[in-house]
Amino acid sequence: MPLRIILIDDDTSRAAFLTETLAAASYTVVAQLSAQDNLVEAVEQLDADIVLVDMDNPARDMLENCAHMTARAPRPIVLFTKQSDPQTISNAVRAGVTAYIVDGIDAQRLKPILDVAIAQFKEHQKLLADLDDTRTRLADRRDIDRAKAILMRLKQLDENAAYALLRKNAMAKRITLGEAARTVLAAAELLDHQGEK
Repeated sequence: MPLRIILIDDDTSRAAFLTETLAAASYTVVAQLSAQDNLVEAVEQLDADIVLVDMDNPARDMLENCAHMTARAPRPIVLFTKQSDPQTISNAVRAGVTAYIVDGIDAQRLKPILDVAIAQFKEHQKLLADLDDTRTRLADRRDIDRAKAILMRLKQLDENAAYALLRKNAMAKRITLGEAARTVLAAAELLDHQGEK
């Protein structure tokens, strides 16, 4: 399957040339947008694989559009520009731009640039997923320890028995151990509030 590309370029003649160049390299341009168009909506509706931006001077609106897309429907973003100042580069990276290319589009270099951008994007997404997983596991461990302490106190159990009860409850309700722990914590908090009245 050829890569499905959304092209953003306010220069129509340059965009037409770029569309031909991409087609010659076996890519499919599924949409040509301006900087003001709704990028998130286009990416989701057209199921685009990558966003290619060709803009001499990427405006703040364009970068905000990219940032919004990165938050809602992340895709690799390759930006070709003439702007090389550090602040613009920094803003672009913060907006989710995967590859920032200053010296224009060279048809010979296009495929390697897109391949590297996609590989970097996938690696970045994997790191984010790993970080999210680590945070979830740490939060689960903290909540499980707190829930065990509550069960030990209320039911006069030792730590192993409290853990076994929590695990049994999780399996019976087909939820994770962390979710079962948070159920216990929520119930304990509710009981504490009622006791205060």
